[in-house]
Amino acid sequence: MNIPYGRQHITEEDIQAVSEVLRGDFLTQGPSIAQFEQAFACYVGAKFALAVSNGTTALHLAALALGVKPGTRVISTPITFAASTNCVLYCGGEVWFADIDPDSYTLSLEKTRALLASKPKGFFSGIIPVDFAGLPVNMEAFRALADEFGCWIIEDACHAPGASFKNTRNETVHCGDGHYADLSIFSFHPVKHIAAGEGGMITTNNEALYKQLVLLRTHGITKDAALFQNNPEQVEQGGWYYEMQELGFNYRITDFQAALANSQLKRADAGLAQRQRIAERYQYAFQHLPILSPALSTGVQHGWHLYVIQADNRKALYDALREKQIFCQVHYIPVHLQPYYQQLGWKPGDFPVAEAYYKRCLSLPMYPSLTEEQQSYVIESVLQFFSGN
Repeated sequence: MNIPYGRQHITEEDIQAVSEVLRGDFLTQGPSIAQFEQAFACYVGAKFALAVSNGTTALHLAALALGVKPGTRVISTPITFAASTNCVLYCGGEVWFADIDPDSYTLSLEKTRALLASKPKGFFSGIIPVDFAGLPVNMEAFRALADEFGCWIIEDACHAPGASFKNTRNETVHCGDGHYADLSIFSFHPVKHIAAGEGGMITTNNEALYKQLVLLRTHGITKDAALFQNNPEQVEQGGWYYEMQELGFNYRITDFQAALANSQLKRADAGLAQRQRIAERYQYAFQHLPILSPALSTGVQHGWHLYVIQADNRKALYDALREKQIFCQVHYIPVHLQPYYQQLGWKPGDFPVAEAYYKRCLSLPMYPSLTEEQQSYVIESVLQFFSGN
């Protein structure tokens, strides 16, 4: 067997959806994009959704729309993919880290509060929590904290479409529904819940931010006559006319990617349920091993993008599984320890919880098409390693 930690699952329905677009009139800027945006907004419960070329461009546009510029300081977690924080640097802003919670591995609310309180109010402009591995951050608590210190929130929900938690009023809050975050972002990379090859989404309930994002996605250009700024008496306007009103980007997704993603979205709930079954089987199988399995909380619907364990002998376990063609992964090397970020002044020892987690973490295979036979092989291989056989 050759078993990766994650992989896409493409069905005949997916292929048919893409084929229909390829046989149609539009490869880009066509109707499939708007259809996917509407379906995804409905899925997560947000008012607006904007599809873009990938999760990184979603982060970049979100940061731009919220006014990140030189001198803007933003707090995020060191346990994430670098794109979560690079978006601030793209805009000339400054990234500040707070340590993670030792149980959830997500950005610590208490450490974030301590960092905010250590500086004058207004020193920080924003917070970027990450729904790491599919576990929802308590966005209600982060919203209250952000409001107290005058900050906006970008929720990085790339790992968590379909995930949710219960707020203090016992209401179900879905990742990306815009209830607490100003903007939320998603990724449609092949190992994510919804695979489009590449692709991303920004969701929000703020119409003004949404309109700004629409402009920034396509070179800062609009063809909407109601928004034109040039005096029509001075500029000849016809069907060809458009205006560039912002310094935007070409961050568009294609129609065939949107069609693929929309097809995959139709079975997103089934995929999430299968991820839950896989996680439950791992939990049961490993309950007596000297490893730390993911912590579960009442009222939380985990997205299970990753199934992360912690083990003291992580490297030996990683190598042993690799010899059996089980290709696990480590998520993530702390961002502040990357050479580029160390040039900015961060160093080993700055975030001891994140660094301790990194030394022990390992992501086991987790994807809906993982068969029972394949998972049994993974489980048996892990058990054999710890038994010494």
